[in-house]
Amino acid sequence: MAKTAQQPKSKRSVELMLAEDVAALGKQGEIVQVRRGYARNYLLPQGLATLANEHNKRMVEKHRERQADVAEKRLVDLKKLAETISKYSVTIEAHANAEGHLYGSIGAGDISKQLKSAGYPVEPDHVKLEGPLKELAMYTVKLQLHPEIESEVKVWVVPAAGGT
Repeated sequence: MAKTAQQPKSKRSVELMLAEDVAALGKQGEIVQVRRGYARNYLLPQGLATLANEHNKRMVEKHRERQADVAEKRLVDLKKLAETISKYSVTIEAHANAEGHLYGSIGAGDISKQLKSAGYPVEPDHVKLEGPLKELAMYTVKLQLHPEIESEVKVWVVPAAGGT
């Protein structure tokens, strides 16, 4: 009796591999069981899925391996960058009063701009400041280049050439 219950279900469903993320169904590369009509009328014509044959499964697995290799290489490169940046210091000139208080402030964008001009690809959202820098001083600023990779850079805020 259990055989007959399973047999009609397999006739009404088809095994597909998702080519794209599909809400409430699965992520790209996953193998899913869907009704034939849903596959024939929506998933296949829209290019959201393909038949889950051995060739397609191998292709997806090769693609995942290539993406994992690329991600691993990027991680190694970011670790090298973090190590190099930690030995570098940024000097930013700013106008300040006699007590050393800046007329403006130094933010993540200013630090990122200086690092980029030195050849380090650091975006403003990588710079983690607790608040803007408002005094002439030396600061140690945290950088988060990747969720797993953090670094620090020394930032010197010095008086602008031409006086205060």
